[in-house]
Amino acid sequence: MSRTGKIISWIVGIVLLLIVVIVVIVALFDWNRLKPTINQKVSTELNRPFAIRGDLGVNWARNREEHGWRSWVPWPQIHAEDIMLGNPANIPEVTMVHLNRVDATLSPLALSGKEIYLPWIRLTQPDARLLQTADHKNNWTFNLASSENADANQPPSAWTFRLDNILFDRAQIAVKDAINKADLQVIVNPLGKPVPYGQVAGSKDDSSQKGASDFVFGWKADGTYNGEKLNGEGKIGGMLSLRSKTNPFPLQADVHNGSTRVQVAGTLQDPLNLGGLNIRLRFSGDTLANLYGLTGIVLPDTPPYETDGHLIAHFQQKGGPVFNYENFNGHIGDSDIHGSMTYTQSKPRPKLEGSLESRQLRMADLGPLIGVNSGKNSSKTEQAKAKRGDVSNQPADRVLPHDRFDTKSWGVMDADVKFSGKRIEHSTSLPLSDLYTHLVLKNGDLLLDPLRFGVAGGSLNSTIHMEGNHTPMRARADLHARNLKLKQLFPNVAAMQSSMGQMNGDASLSGTGNSVADILATSNGDLKMLMNDGVISRSLMEIVGLNVGNYVVGKLFGDDQVRINCAAADLNVRNGLATSKLFVFDTENAVININGTTNFANERMDLSINPESKGVRIVTLRSPLYVRGTFKKPDAGVKAGPLIARGAAAVALGAVVAPAAALLALVSPSDNEQNQCTNVLKEMKSKK
Repeated sequence: MSRTGKIISWIVGIVLLLIVVIVVIVALFDWNRLKPTINQKVSTELNRPFAIRGDLGVNWARNREEHGWRSWVPWPQIHAEDIMLGNPANIPEVTMVHLNRVDATLSPLALSGKEIYLPWIRLTQPDARLLQTADHKNNWTFNLASSENADANQPPSAWTFRLDNILFDRAQIAVKDAINKADLQVIVNPLGKPVPYGQVAGSKDDSSQKGASDFVFGWKADGTYNGEKLNGEGKIGGMLSLRSKTNPFPLQADVHNGSTRVQVAGTLQDPLNLGGLNIRLRFSGDTLANLYGLTGIVLPDTPPYETDGHLIAHFQQKGGPVFNYENFNGHIGDSDIHGSMTYTQSKPRPKLEGSLESRQLRMADLGPLIGVNSGKNSSKTEQAKAKRGDVSNQPADRVLPHDRFDTKSWGVMDADVKFSGKRIEHSTSLPLSDLYTHLVLKNGDLLLDPLRFGVAGGSLNSTIHMEGNHTPMRARADLHARNLKLKQLFPNVAAMQSSMGQMNGDASLSGTGNSVADILATSNGDLKMLMNDGVISRSLMEIVGLNVGNYVVGKLFGDDQVRINCAAADLNVRNGLATSKLFVFDTENAVININGTTNFANERMDLSINPESKGVRIVTLRSPLYVRGTFKKPDAGVKAGPLIARGAAAVALGAVVAPAAALLALVSPSDNEQNQCTNVLKEMKSKK
């Protein structure tokens, strides 16, 4: 052999010997010697304790899935036992994650391309504790040391990381959240074999659900959330499908939180980047108000409800995440509900927009808007109110509502919602035909414009403005009643069924306060009302529940039914005190003039009723009547003192020229029938 050949042989031999020595050293190396260094490095980087407390080792094995010469390259298979990850210093608990064992394999060839590639990692009995304190500190937010010390001008690392799959046998997750009052235990287990998406969630006809991954894991949760008992179960896809940007990640859940039940079936697009959500969503419960704790959306107290619809969410929108709840159907109480809503988590406040429709609306189910008790499951509703601290403030001796508006919740979000009720079910005492309102809530300022009803063959059109962003709240109501048919307004009064009369009215009131009683106690405005061609009797007063009216009518007319040609009222309200500029009943037998005041602040009234017979005296009363006392316990009687002066009513009518002229505007010019009020008011106006 030549000298050159001998040198080459020695070099090759030395290289082979070095390789053998390296392999032997690596194979026999005690990897546990590296644990202190690894523990210290990881703890420093994560800014929290980390420790491998058990065995750390490396085994070598060929990856037979590779082809050609690559299949002969041994891959390191790393294992570590008894691993602990702690919490940051400001979290009192010791452990965040504990793992009995971790196994992973590393591709050595990928290192040449500056890629750390783990085809799989297997976790044995992972146990995690997620914590959030009352001061908004949590243990799932990591402040990496490398991020804190990073130079803004330093180029990003050329190294990349890739993980294809995470496997585990049984995971246990504890959640304690002081802010959301959550204390939950979640168990996640493999299903044994993958379950096709369509088998659990239904058809894949929706193009957005095509290619959805199979369900791989099942989960169960138990504990409390927002102070209510919570339990649920469901299924999710595998960890491998979390990486896919094209195959939707499957979700399925059935959760009970207190009286609220939420059912979900659908997919999450591009999970690692929160691309979007596409699910079928069903939820039900005792009152929509309970959804605030789960969703952050402010909704009113309602009777029991249930709804089913399609929820599409887009998380990466410029103005904030957008949730579209489309084409849902359901019911609130005995009323059906349909529509589409959009909720945007925008700044400075989220916003709720959409349109709602009810084809069969039960009026009592609108209790939160009009103050009517539905009478169904009221005990549960009252219990829910009591838990939220919504205790009634109604004094025993008062009639006007003293319950306070929760204006603090009005500032939580904005809203722009249109609602229509096609057919309305209500007692015959108030025949309503339909409802439409447009609600706009912005920074605590609430506007209902219009709030429109069909009433007794006519209409009640109103605008309600409540400035909840002021303390005390400012409120204004403008109401316009037109063509309310008396025979429909009083369907239980037989004599009224032959009447062709109607009622018209206008009211404009503004005040301050956080309850209806407070607003009326400070109110300013005017109220005008006109009614023609009606009847009045003691039986009518009994039907409408006016005991004082029953007494007064009895004193004036006895038990007879008396036809009313025209009833006209023009009231002025200043600082909660209503004064009658004009309050007259023109009947076939007499003209009745009412004077006095009504005080909404102390709920007291002081009224005088002065009748004047027409022609032959049929009215037997020879002294004025009075109505005094409180709204709760009014007192009526005959005034002691001078007899009624003949012609006193006529003199009073002569002093009401301006109010009479104003009330003429309430007589609709389109009425074909002769309106008795036209003649009466013109006669009043001519008295100069």
